[in-house]
Amino acid sequence: MGFVRKCKEDRPVLAICYDFDKTLSPDNMQAQGYIQSVGFDEDRFWEESNAVAVANDMDSNLAYMLKMVQEAEGNLVLTRKALAEYGSRVRLYPGVEGWFDRMRRYGQEHGVIVEHYIISSGLKEMIEGTKIAGEFEKIYASAFYYNERGVAKWPAQSINYTTKTQLLFRIEKGVLDINDPAVNTYFPPDKMRVPFRNIVYLGDSATDIPCMKLVNVNGGHAIGVYDPKSKDMTKVHEMIRENRIKYYAAADYRDDSDLDRLVKLIIRKTAEDEKLEDWYNRNVEEAGYEKIIEKNQEDKKNTKAEKAD
Repeated sequence: MGFVRKCKEDRPVLAICYDFDKTLSPDNMQAQGYIQSVGFDEDRFWEESNAVAVANDMDSNLAYMLKMVQEAEGNLVLTRKALAEYGSRVRLYPGVEGWFDRMRRYGQEHGVIVEHYIISSGLKEMIEGTKIAGEFEKIYASAFYYNERGVAKWPAQSINYTTKTQLLFRIEKGVLDINDPAVNTYFPPDKMRVPFRNIVYLGDSATDIPCMKLVNVNGGHAIGVYDPKSKDMTKVHEMIRENRIKYYAAADYRDDSDLDRLVKLIIRKTAEDEKLEDWYNRNVEEAGYEKIIEKNQEDKKNTKAEKAD
């Protein structure tokens, strides 16, 4: 099977990765039309969904997808089109609609290619129905399998807090197809399309922590966001105390907001850091350092082979 892969560019690439619910939107997407249409209030829906997960040792995302299918029976036909329609009603935080192009243009001014990615436990079909769906290089989110009549029957993909981390490695290597096994292939550090130091991850809660931590420890930029209306910083303060994130800001995506200034600063830093990285790689190549490393590795292999004999 042939997969389309992204190659290393002649300019640095900065990948900005977003959770969706409570990061780009102030509410859970399922609670902005779907839950009400099947006769539930939000608290009761999640209460029952979580109870199913606990009773069956079940992933909580699979449990909510099962509950969506079950509760749709007799109330509505759960098709891709219906889910996209619910997605079109999803509210977004201030400034989100103009944010993505503004960051791309700012990156271009500073010699940096800015790309946007969704990594969400929410529903891909709903995200694809939003006004901003076309802004992303890739939308990684949970999704349904549909039968021959186009009705959702089974989870095709479930993205939880641990599988989210695999997707960062896909972005790092440019191996974006969810079924492409090349995500496990070794790439030399200087051949990575988006090294972790050039990954920004925006999230709001505990489900984002594995991605935030992975980005943080590898030199990237983990940003916690909080609701600008409630101004409740409890979660982001906790995450920064526990070294989960480097920065936090209100989820206000308008021009000249704190978040806008922070990400623009990261773009400028990326431009300068990559110049230094290129300088370092040139010096390493000229000094033949890589050849020394290769020789040492070959010597180690030969020593092990001799011992085995």
